[in-house]
Amino acid sequence: MLSRFEKVIEQVSSLPIEIQDEIAEQWLEDIESELNWQKTLQTSQENKFLLELAQNALSQSARGETLIKGFDEI
Repeated sequence: MLSRFEKVIEQVSSLPIEIQDEIAEQWLEDIESELNWQKTLQTSQENKFLLELAQNALSQSARGETLIKGFDEI
């Protein structure tokens, strides 16, 4: 049984070479973008700050110090 990735490669391989090249370029750009995003998340000081804010919000909620509101009530 083929993996999903192998199925994709098989289907792309049946397309004209020009379209294969376009798809390959899109994939390479997407992969590079994803790798950059992962690197940013791993090294971001801001990420630590956001984690602290989230933990504080969860603690406040657990203590009953928050109100449930919809977007139109904020």
